Amino acid sequence: MENTYDFGLIGLGVMGRNFILNVADNNFSAMGYDLDQEKVNALIEEGKDTKRVNATSDIQQFVNSLSQPRKIMLLVPAGKIVDSVIESLLPHLDKNDLIIDGGNSFFTDTDRREAYLQEKGIHFFGSGVSGGAKGARRGPSIMPGGNKDAYKEVQPIFEAVSAKFKGEPCVAYLGPKSAGNYVKMVHNGIEYGLMQLTSEIYDLLKKAGKYSNDELHAIFDSWNKGRLQSFLVEISAEIFKQDDDKGDGRLVDKILDKAKQKGTGKWTSQNAMDLGIPIPSIDIAVSMREISALKEERVKADKLYNRPEPAHIEKEELAKWAEEALYFSFIATYAQGLAQLADASKEYGYELDLSVIAKIWRAGCIIRAGLLEDISKAFSNDKNLPNLLLSAEFVPKVQATVGAARSLVSYSAKNGIPLPGLSNSLTYFDAYTSGRLPLNLIQAQRDHFGSHTYERTDMEGIFHTEWE
Repeated sequence: MENTYDFGLIGLGVMGRNFILNVADNNFSAMGYDLDQEKVNALIEEGKDTKRVNATSDIQQFVNSLSQPRKIMLLVPAGKIVDSVIESLLPHLDKNDLIIDGGNSFFTDTDRREAYLQEKGIHFFGSGVSGGAKGARRGPSIMPGGNKDAYKEVQPIFEAVSAKFKGEPCVAYLGPKSAGNYVKMVHNGIEYGLMQLTSEIYDLLKKAGKYSNDELHAIFDSWNKGRLQSFLVEISAEIFKQDDDKGDGRLVDKILDKAKQKGTGKWTSQNAMDLGIPIPSIDIAVSMREISALKEERVKADKLYNRPEPAHIEKEELAKWAEEALYFSFIATYAQGLAQLADASKEYGYELDLSVIAKIWRAGCIIRAGLLEDISKAFSNDKNLPNLLLSAEFVPKVQATVGAARSLVSYSAKNGIPLPGLSNSLTYFDAYTSGRLPLNLIQAQRDHFGSHTYERTDMEGIFHTEWE
């Protein structure tokens, strides 16, 4: 068994097991490792039809079975467990071996681990993997960052197992240090935003248009065949058709309206605040999950305040506005996330290529969408494009759909239907495209109460006034 397996994977939960079977399907031999003997046995059983998969709960046997330089991927929960696994591996590794963290680790942890392992001659990669368990099995989008030369060792495996878009693998070397984990973090932030937006449009169609689940299925399914083609719209259509296996009716109506989170959306917002980058559509998506957790308080508050009965609106008109507004807000959310990546790339020295990032998101990942093909072209045409809203290709797309967003935000405000994601997307657009904002008054206030100074429009310099 010694030095015979091409690839090693630690963490044989659903994601890990599916990923390693995907590796084997693509003609690379793979060895799995887990402390849980049941998971080891499950992988051996599932992979018994091929001689390319094996597993063990013995760390030394695991490491010795791998060809050199060893390529070892971790699919374990983020946090201290990653450090623990690294420490268990170190006594058995040789120089130039490669450890790949495929979890959602915070990017500064990846920088710390890379520096620590570099001193020992071991390469470390933070590599985001998106697509869930099904993606891991059938082909995920993979976002690796680290030493460029070391990536070449694992590149053939990653390109083979990744999702394909028109034959192109949805994986690419993204940059040094924690570039891969950072891109995956922002990917997840965009994911939060898109999920919030689709849920709001669902709520609006249900409350204002009285759409049935069958009608919702039909409308989302039709949208998925058009310019809104995306994984989240596709699965939303499927969700509306799912019968409740524990009772009558459709399952979606029985699911509690409390959304959980694992922290990656919050990290995106926190880091954007640190960098001074506005991403309000993502910020509000994080906040809405927190508001959703206040279920008991919301139920009490619902009984204390009157809410208007939604005014009549023609279903066809509502559906038209909804499609246009969702398209507009999807663009606004991608624009914010990609703007964060552009600024972070300069701040952290990642040298990210946004056109390539959009390309590897076109298949396999949760935020895959037809729109990403146009986004990739926009950044390919202008490598220094600071924001998607400045792209000549996107101006007409936005101009044609922003009116619907205005109509729905106005309607929802009058009728007590919360559309925070759409509202924030519209506000972001209006603020970003305003040549003058009222922040001159804020600067005057700051100087008035705190002598914080201000700049002027008519002359250079920094000024302070003794306000009367």
